[in-house]
Amino acid sequence: MSDETPDSLIPYDEIVQEALRAVVGRVLGEIEQTGGDLPGNHHFYITFKTGAAGVSIPPHLRERFPDEMTIVLQNKFWELEVGEEVFSVGLSFNKVPAKLTIPFAAITAFVDPAVDFGLQFHATVPDMAPEMHEDAENDGSEQGGDADVKGSDDGSNVVTVDFGRKK
Repeated sequence: MSDETPDSLIPYDEIVQEALRAVVGRVLGEIEQTGGDLPGNHHFYITFKTGAAGVSIPPHLRERFPDEMTIVLQNKFWELEVGEEVFSVGLSFNKVPAKLTIPFAAITAFVDPAVDFGLQFHATVPDMAPEMHEDAENDGSEQGGDADVKGSDDGSNVVTVDFGRKK
């Protein structure tokens, strides 16, 4: 018998990534249903690939964040609209309003720091290596600080799935 794990003919990693992105869609959909009211201290850090297909952001934001961008949904956002494969939201950046449209497939991280919950996703944009980036600093975050989307051994609820696909 061989100790090597055979390559799977079933794309488990893609199926799991899709299911976890559906979690993000469901959470945002529930917020949409309440008219944009976030319960308790919940707020979200959403990181996405700005160059992914279907992403629509103003040119000045694309110039500032050519690879990846993190937005905060907390106090100052409007017109949250959630579809099956995409969501759009109005945010303010340095007091300049902007409408962003983001496909769920472009999301690389979703964090709710109020409850130490986070999800990380594989990038779905081919040939784009992740780069360090600054947070978008949209005008919605009053608490400030950075969300730890990498996870740690502190008991946080960050979920990272990697099936270690063989090449």
